[in-house]
Amino acid sequence: MHRKALGRGLEALIPSSATTATVEGRSGGVRELPVSEIGANPFQPRKHFDNEAISELAASIRSTGVLQPVLVRRIGADGYQLVAGERRLRAAGLAGLERIPAVVREVTDREMMELALIENIQRENLNPIEEARAFHALVENVGLTHDQLSERVGKQRSSITNALRLLGLPVEVQDMVSRGTLSAGHARALLGLEAAGDQLAAARYVSNKGFSVRRTEAFVKRRLRRRHSRTRLQSISGLEEWSIRLQRRFGTRVSIVPGRKGGKVEFEYYSQEDLERLFEAWGVL
Repeated sequence: MHRKALGRGLEALIPSSATTATVEGRSGGVRELPVSEIGANPFQPRKHFDNEAISELAASIRSTGVLQPVLVRRIGADGYQLVAGERRLRAAGLAGLERIPAVVREVTDREMMELALIENIQRENLNPIEEARAFHALVENVGLTHDQLSERVGKQRSSITNALRLLGLPVEVQDMVSRGTLSAGHARALLGLEAAGDQLAAARYVSNKGFSVRRTEAFVKRRLRRRHSRTRLQSISGLEEWSIRLQRRFGTRVSIVPGRKGGKVEFEYYSQEDLERLFEAWGVL
């Protein structure tokens, strides 16, 4: 799908290389600003930066300079705040530059947030959770609908909706996706499990086992079928409360499965260390 720029667009705010010479020196045109006087963008959605990529950009800047100015707004009498161009600013500092070409524009907080979020989304360098949080900020703080957001960032509306669903996962599972331990596909499969505890337990299990997305989907389906069967039996026999008590006592999922004459109690564990923890709790170790 063709990517559409945001409302005003970065191109409307930052002169292209072809027009830089004609606007340099004018008010609001390209000027050289001290790197030390440019503060960070408080609306930057990206929390993790690729240090190797920044180093490569710094090496390029040492060789050819900064080819595209950063966009800033004035803060106070002498200070500036970055609007767009975080990687270039970081790389320029790493390259030892004292000054960097910049365009100064009057930008509101709302515009600043929108520019920062959409610039990063369109560059496709956010991890799935950072992207989801950027979508959420554009919806909640900027006030864009899913349809408007789809038009601004050039993504299908369903992709945006699926991305936002990832924020419903437990924080630990979101962290696993951010680190790349689990993919967005794995995370979407885990959303099939309703309880946060089930999602976390399943995430640890599929990660330890190295399951593919397809195998994770099959695993979740089996869990749902088994859970439905156990829930029905537990509701019949009145054992659900005892299962919950055992889960709280031992910190893991416990299922009481009645049979015709007896039954079984199943404790789940997710790693060798987790199993040893249970052994200690039972007094075996």
